[in-house]
Amino acid sequence: MAHSKVLPLLLLSCALFLQNTHQLQNSQTQVLYQLRKHLEFPKALESWGSYYGDLCQIPPTPRMSISCEGNSVTELKVMGDKLSKPAGGTFYGSPLPNRTLSKAFLIDSFATTLTRLTSLKTLTLVSLGIFGELPGKIHRLCWLESLDLSSNYLFGSVPPEVSRLVRLQSLTLDGNYLNGSVPDSLSNLTVLALSHNELSGELPDLSKLDHLHMLDLRENRFDSALPLLPKSLVTVLLSKNSFSGEVSRCFDGLSQLQHLDLSFNQLTGAPSRFLFSLANISYLDLASNKLSGKLAVDLTCGGKLGFVDLSNNRLVGTIPSCLGGSSGERVVKLGGNCLSINGVHEQHQELLCEEAEAKRKGFQSRKIGTLVAMVSGAVLVLVLFAFGLLMLCTKRRSCCCSKHKSVPQARLKAVTDNNTQTSLSSQVLASARLISQTAKLAAQGVPSCRSFSFEELKEATDDFDSSRFLGEGSLGKLYRGTLENGSSVAIRCMVLSKKFSSQSIRSHLDWMSKLNHPHLLGFLGHNCTETNGEYEPAATVLYLVYEYMPKGTYRAHLSESCPEKILTWPDRLAILIEIAKAVHFLHTGVMPGSFNNQLKTNNILLDGHKIAKLSDYGVSAIIEENEKLEIKSEGHKSKYNVAKREDDVYNFGFVLLESLVGPLPTTKGEAFLLNEMTSFGSQDGRQKIVNPTVLTTSSQESLAIAISIANKCVLLEPSARPSFEDVLWNLQYAAQMQSAADAERKSDTSL
Repeated sequence: MAHSKVLPLLLLSCALFLQNTHQLQNSQTQVLYQLRKHLEFPKALESWGSYYGDLCQIPPTPRMSISCEGNSVTELKVMGDKLSKPAGGTFYGSPLPNRTLSKAFLIDSFATTLTRLTSLKTLTLVSLGIFGELPGKIHRLCWLESLDLSSNYLFGSVPPEVSRLVRLQSLTLDGNYLNGSVPDSLSNLTVLALSHNELSGELPDLSKLDHLHMLDLRENRFDSALPLLPKSLVTVLLSKNSFSGEVSRCFDGLSQLQHLDLSFNQLTGAPSRFLFSLANISYLDLASNKLSGKLAVDLTCGGKLGFVDLSNNRLVGTIPSCLGGSSGERVVKLGGNCLSINGVHEQHQELLCEEAEAKRKGFQSRKIGTLVAMVSGAVLVLVLFAFGLLMLCTKRRSCCCSKHKSVPQARLKAVTDNNTQTSLSSQVLASARLISQTAKLAAQGVPSCRSFSFEELKEATDDFDSSRFLGEGSLGKLYRGTLENGSSVAIRCMVLSKKFSSQSIRSHLDWMSKLNHPHLLGFLGHNCTETNGEYEPAATVLYLVYEYMPKGTYRAHLSESCPEKILTWPDRLAILIEIAKAVHFLHTGVMPGSFNNQLKTNNILLDGHKIAKLSDYGVSAIIEENEKLEIKSEGHKSKYNVAKREDDVYNFGFVLLESLVGPLPTTKGEAFLLNEMTSFGSQDGRQKIVNPTVLTTSSQESLAIAISIANKCVLLEPSARPSFEDVLWNLQYAAQMQSAADAERKSDTSL
């Protein structure tokens, strides 16, 4: 009887409970369907359209899952199929077909709807084409423990409100366009993944993130020294940034560290010996930096260390026994250094590494010298000020100040002498270098720069006869001449503004005359002639006399239309390296440096032995000054198209691209070539676009290195482009890989 009374009460309670559950679940269901509409009905959520039950019970798929606790959604995972961002591309915030959601999408409205799932602990929305700035209202998801919005099109900075997500343990925003700073106040984070973004500047001190196990900041634009890191880290991925400085002992205390990747940065010095002996380290990648010096002979490796990559650095000396063994207990990559080893690890000559390191240290010394000069100058100003006060004191109280008069005078002389020595030291070194090079060229019979008379030039060119005409480019007409001693020369004719002062011209020519490099076209002399009736308005004609190159332009040797001239890939690499050396010299070997040097395949000339030399270097400065003078003249436009100037690295990128695919047709511009570069990503694409001669005479490794550095050179963001030193290093490495492949092929055919 008692049971019969209790049973109806239980049934009534269950009914009321189920009714309440249904009402709450219905409100959450509406939010989920609104989110599906915001995301423009992705394929991953197609099953929701034909499902009429509780969405918490819907079967999960690899691309979608929902978890609930009680009456609320606590986990939402949606994996879309939108195309990821293109390599090296730039996103300007506007929707992109097949990549982002449509222009109807509003990220602020989407975030407002999302925050109605107040009990969410895990949120994963990947590759859905979400674009815009991440709204600060995301902090309303106060129970959130894991947030993954990777492979979308988010831009701007990570909102500071994220720091209010005190329960957040995992933050994954890989593959977006985020910039600004890295969040450093989420004390409970165990995973921080912000790779493949546009974060830049200095990485903050992360040592306060005591629970952090995984840090992934690959492929950003950080350019600071390596930061302090928490001791709890297990995995650190910082590759493909621009971190500089030495690999200091900041990692030595990371006893839990297992995986460390610092490859493709600008790190210098010798790696800390303690890195190799960390108790749990199993993977250590320091490849493609500027590490130098010798590894400690008594270096020891941890028992769990299974992979070490030190390739493409500037290390010298011998290999420690724990890295050179052949037991197979660990994989060790050492190629591209200057180590004293034989076998499978291809090495550069030790001199190459020593020269590169000497140049780096020289550059640092120049920076230090400049800083010292500035400090000395400040001290000098203070001393002069003190001296002035003392002179004033002498006038007013000569009796008490006279005995101190010699002290400030002595200090002034000492400071002046020191300042003069510091500021002139780099100039003296540069001058010594130039004098040495000039003497060497003179010993080889190369004539020094001189002033030619106009009559000499007329006689050399048969009064500028059409038979002597070589062509006309953006810098003026070019003639071939023959001097009295029978030597051939090339004479460039440039028409300048009448207002161009002779003193300014003489200054430019004096600078050019001091440039002596084996791969710069020899500048032999000049002539300045003022015209009256030939040009309207009256102008100054500047004749530049260069050595003559019988093999013509590099461009002429890239076309399949002249099979007798066409160059193989090893020949092209050699020429590119020679020109890269010349440009690197113009950037760092002279003062002031020259950074816009008319780099194009038509301005690279070949002598009788196919040795390459760069022409028209340094002329940009003359053109720029002439441009300013002509713009000032009313209604008079410039003769030279110099409105848009890119730096040498960018222009060299197109020289490298033309070396790969052949000369660019005159009817198609740079945009065409940039568009064609997308074909480099696949083997079939390379077969279609790369020059047949290059394909048949190159190794895959060498070609891949050249394509990679070409892609980096033509990046639209100048700060993302490599330095010319890096360009030269990669080209030399590509040549080494090609040489090794050719040697292996030759040995195979001889068997």
